[in-house]
Amino acid sequence: MKSQTHNQGELKDLNIKVEKDVVEAFERMTKTSGLPLADLVVIAMKRYRSSHSDWDVKPKKEQ
Repeated sequence: MKSQTHNQGELKDLNIKVEKDVVEAFERMTKTSGLPLADLVVIAMKRYRSSHSDWDVKPKKEQ
């Protein structure tokens, strides 16, 4: 996991409110793993997206 690169290419801000205990857990994980907080969040979001790809229905292109 540490050898993977995340947040490469064009980036976009995402400002959200998250439960305090979740944020604190990610902050602890950052210290333990040595990975930046943004990378940990992206890894978690990519795994969630992969598990729920059926929710990511892209609109059909008009012909």
